[in-house]
Parts: sequence; C-alpha cells; structure tokens
Amino acid sequence: MSKEQKITNNIKVPNKDLETLKIHFPHCFDKDGNFQLEKFKNNLTEKEVSFSTESYGLDWLGKSYARLLASDPATTLLKADETHNSKPENANSENLLIKGDNLEVLKHLANAYYEQVKMIYIDPPYNTGNDGFLYQDDRKFTVKELQQLIGIDEEKAKRILDFTKQKSNSHSAWLTFMYPRLYIAKQLLKDDGVIFVSIDDNEVAQLRLLMDEIFGEENFIASMIWNTGRKSMAKLIATNHEYCVIYANLKNKQSAEEIINEDDESEVNGKLWRERKQGLEPIYKRFEELKAEFGNDYAKISNGLKDFYDSLSDDNPSKAHDHYKYADERGIFFPDNISQGTGDGGRFDILHPVTKKPCKVPEGGWRFNEKTKDTLLAENRILFGEDETTVPNKKTYLAETEFEVPSSVFYRDARGAKKRLKKLFGGVDVFAFPKDEEVIKKFIRFCVLKGDIVLDFFAGSGTTAEAIYQLNSEDGGDRKFITVQIPEPIDPKRNKAAYDFVKNELKAEPTIFEITKERLIRAAKKIKTKTIDTKIKEKEKELQKLQNELNLEDKEEKIKKLQDEIEALKSQDLGFKIFETMPIWEDYNFEAEEFNPQQELFDTSKLTEDDIKALLVTWKTYDGIALTQELESIDLSGYTAYYGNGRLYLMHKGFTTNNLKALLEKIDSDKHFEPKSIIVFGYNMESKSLREISENVKTYNNKKKSDIDFITRY
Repeated sequence: MSKEQKITNNIKVPNKDLETLKIHFPHCFDKDGNFQLEKFKNNLTEKEVSFSTESYGLDWLGKSYARLLASDPATTLLKADETHNSKPENANSENLLIKGDNLEVLKHLANAYYEQVKMIYIDPPYNTGNDGFLYQDDRKFTVKELQQLIGIDEEKAKRILDFTKQKSNSHSAWLTFMYPRLYIAKQLLKDDGVIFVSIDDNEVAQLRLLMDEIFGEENFIASMIWNTGRKSMAKLIATNHEYCVIYANLKNKQSAEEIINEDDESEVNGKLWRERKQGLEPIYKRFEELKAEFGNDYAKISNGLKDFYDSLSDDNPSKAHDHYKYADERGIFFPDNISQGTGDGGRFDILHPVTKKPCKVPEGGWRFNEKTKDTLLAENRILFGEDETTVPNKKTYLAETEFEVPSSVFYRDARGAKKRLKKLFGGVDVFAFPKDEEVIKKFIRFCVLKGDIVLDFFAGSGTTAEAIYQLNSEDGGDRKFITVQIPEPIDPKRNKAAYDFVKNELKAEPTIFEITKERLIRAAKKIKTKTIDTKIKEKEKELQKLQNELNLEDKEEKIKKLQDEIEALKSQDLGFKIFETMPIWEDYNFEAEEFNPQQELFDTSKLTEDDIKALLVTWKTYDGIALTQELESIDLSGYTAYYGNGRLYLMHKGFTTNNLKALLEKIDSDKHFEPKSIIVFGYNMESKSLREISENVKTYNNKKKSDIDFITRY
C-alpha cells in the first residue's frame, strides 16, 4: 500500500476515548474516521438516555482553545545531542533529558511512549504572580482562523488571543496552559499509572476540577499536604504547606482500590502504597546493644527496652512504638489482642504451658482456628500469663509491621533540599526553590517498581531524575526517567549567581536547562563515587573472603550471587541521553494540500545532514520507536538506510535501481530483516525513483503475498 504524508501534520496525539468509541459505536464515524456527534446523540436517545442542557463541570475562557492545543499537531522536530549521547556513560542509557517546550515534547512522545509510563510527577507553575509563569502557547492564529477552528464568536476569539499575547497569569490562562499538557500526559500513562501534581493554594481548587475532568473524579486517590516548615511573612496566617494531588489512570474506583491492595508487592519497600514507619532504627540499635549485654536473657532485654522508651521525649518518632517493649528469640514484639471482636470466634482449649490447664477463653472467642493455633504454639508466637486464668496474647513483631498506610499530611523542611543542591554545585545557589528529592523518592516508592518509567515534564532543577538515580543505587533497580525542561533564560536580576555560573563556568547560554543538565551530571558522579564504588569494594572484599572459605555449604551459589550483585552495580545506569526540539525549516510550506514535484515548497539545498538526522529522530518517535532505541544502519549496495521495529527509512539522496535491487534481495535472504513499512523522504528522491520503489514493492507484495507499506513523507 502506498501513502503520502506531510512531515508533522500527521504527528498527533493518540485519543483513547475515540478508539473506545470506534469499538463500541463504529456507525457513529464516517468513512474518513471523523466522529459524528449527532449520530451518537441520536443513538443514545433511542436508548432512552436523556440530555440535559445544564450540568456540573469546569468551564473557562479558552477551554475550546486548550482542546485545540491538545489535538493540534507538533510544529517542531526532535534532534539528538550526539556529542553528549556518545559519551560512554550515556551511550547505552535509557534515561532522557529533553530540551524544549513540554507541550511540543509530549506530542512527540505520544506514540513512542503511549501507555508506557508508570508514574508522572510534575511541579508546574503555581501561578502566584511571582513564579515566572508566562503563557507560552500562542500559535499565531488570526481571529478568523480561531473562530473557524473552534467554533466561537469573534469576541471570544479576540479575548483568547489577547491573553496568549499579553502573557496573562489569569486562572483562564493557567487552565488553558495546563489542560493540553495533562490531557496528553494521560495518554502516556499505563492503565495502572499514577500522576502526582504539586500545587499550592493559588490553583489547587482549579486543578482538582481539571483533573476530575481529564482523569475522572472516580480516579482521585488523595491530596497530600506537605508541611514544608518554611516561615512565612504573612500578616494573618503563615502558609507553610503545599499540596500534591494524586490521580490514578484507571477506569473505575474499584480498579483504583486494587492498586493499594495490601498484597501488592514492591521490590522497593515490601508493599505498594505503604511507607516504612519512622523511628525504627534507634529501636533496633538499642535492641542489638541489649542483646550484646544480656545475651538470651529476654526479661532483662525487655526491661531495657522499657527504660529506653521512658528516656525518649514525647515528640521522638521512636516513642510512637513504645508498646513494642518485649523481646524473645525472634525479636521485638507487643502482646496483641487475640479475641474475635464480632463474638463468633473459635471456642476451643489452649493449654497453659506450666499449669497444663485450659486458658480462659476471651469473650468473643479466639481470632483464629485450631490449625492456626497449633502453628502459633509451635512457633512460640503466643504469650501466656502466669497461669490459665489470664487470656493469652498473640506476639506481633515489630519487624513484621514496619509498613503502614501513608498519611495525607507529612512534615519535611523544604530548606534542606536547597542546601543540598547548593552543596552539589560547590556552594553556588543555582536554583531558588528546588523540590526535595527525599519527598519525590517517597512518592516513587508508593507505586513504582524497579523497571518502570517515571516522567517529569516540568523538570526544574532535575529533582525527579536525581531521585531515580538515588533509588536505583540503593536497591539495584533499573527505573528510567524522562524529564523535560524548557530552555528558560535565567534572569541575572533574580539569580545572578546562577547566571554567572552557567555563563562563565559551564560556558553555555544561561538557561534553566543547563542547570538541570549539570545537576544530573554531578549527581550521577557523586552517587558513583560515594555509593556505587563503595558497595562494589565491600562486595569484592566479601567475595574474596568467601572464596578462601573451606568446606562452606552452598559456597558456589553464594559466590555466584555476589558476582551477579557486583556486575549489577557496575552496570548501573547513571547516564542520560539528551534530545531537543528544533523548529521546522523556515520556508517549509505546511499549507500545501498535496505534494507537487514541480512546486518548490522550500529550498532543499539548505537541508543539512543534521536536518535529516532530526527528521529521522522525529519520524521514528512518531512511528512508536523509543528515543533511546538506536536504528540499525543497513547497507544497500552503497546506500545507507535505517531500520528498526519493522520500519525501513530511506532518507538520503542518490537512491538508484541498484539500491532497490539490493533492498529486495536483502528482504528475501535475511530472515532478521522483515520491514513492514518502507518510509521515504520524498524531497530527497527523484520522481522516477519513487515510482520505481512503489511499483516494485507492490509487485513484491503480490508475488510473495506480503504486506509491506510504502510511505512517502514530505
């Protein structure tokens, strides 16, 4: 099948909602795939579904424009930073830092990463009036064009264009800015994906309504409140908190509840949507000290634990666990209730180990059955009183109850993040309000497994990416990040230190992007030298000691395990690839309805090799190939083509009959070379070559009963 496509006009965001409608209501679409609203409404009316002219929802000036922005094709290309990407630490990395406007970037990612992202965390502009939020989505429509595109009157079209041109920070401008980004982001999330959005009081109300509309009210999980600890100069009430609004990307509430099931295992923290209780380490430390002092005298150890808790202040995190003040050979425990609260528990005998008489049965009966009773007794998990007159208790161990449901309110002083970032940059204060990597790690632990992708398209200083580096170094995970930052100029009046650092030390244009990039480089280097290399040395010592052991049981198995762990540490991904958006060639004519070989739409002589490479990156991403996946270079009798995921790209000039012959021979002879599509850059092909390829592919398909598409793009 032969097709013609324009360069970017076909790069549109997948629409899951439309795909669902096509499956269930195919008769409501015309032959070109356009949705027929009236047919759909008539279909529902026939099924006695009534329509109301009034309903609850969120509306604002610019909503129709926001929807247009979400569906409007990308107007840029993507190019690779080949110098950076070819460095040894980056060459095989699956992490991404992308430079450009995030709306454009999201549109480029929409196909290659469709339903591939497990978690999104963003810290968008709060629209405080002082955070530098500038509306940046002016697509230069005329009033008349906008009227026609979104079906509004002249007055509304003028008002919308006014707030795009005047850099408004109104609620309407902020919502219009956020809507298309969140809409496309939703397409990237897995079916069990989760999005976290940081915000403050200025837009939290609007954000909740907007998220309800895009993700569904039923998929709201929680609003977490972060007490940042910063002092405010407010005259009435000090506002020392931020919000993080959390939504799942699921179809119904029942599914949302499934992702917080207690049985869901995470390699990170033992349970999904659970976090480790605070104050545990001092307790364990004191327990080990008491064991060293008293050996197996658990009565004295228990008394020592009681004294330890008594010495703590009431606000000490360890104090909250002071009911865990007993110990035995298994560890620290507290005597838990053994009664069935409903009153219909078991009523069988449990003999006291000393008196051998049946213990008193609790009023509600036993919480467990006789089989469980036997197991508990065998494992010494029942604590008896002095005699049978006391109801026994079940031993609940601290080590088995370390995790709990996260609280919606938590405290962490935000000033610490700024101090650590300043230290990372050698004492230079490069970023005003960086997010805290420990808080981001906390969020990631809730829902992200070791091989998942995390996306942050408001990267800022790069906190999310560093959090991924740190988590992977801690547990050996291979989480990947995609992070996006616009090259926002650094204002020397607001942050001269950052401006001078980028300009003078980095020798780069002073933008926030350069800060993001440098942070990732420095964070990776720090983690490698202080964490990864240290762990490798420790394990190599352990390995050497193990190899010298004689007559050790499972020696070879333990050696193999250590060797694998060392290799995993050495292969830890601490690199990242850089891509950036670039404008389409200035004189390229997007308005041409079809390609006319006789018409020069732009000067092809201006095209450089870098332009062709950027076009190739853009096309492969549109075709669903990840940015980090390299295309294979294919030699066709002296002509270089590019191959990946069943797609063959012919980008360069000079394709001849001999090259075509080599291509067809390779398809026949090479079992690993099975192109499903042959995609050609039309401007670099003579009309004769295009016809020849098209005709030969058609003949080949008929002869071999294959189905190779031939696509010409302009």
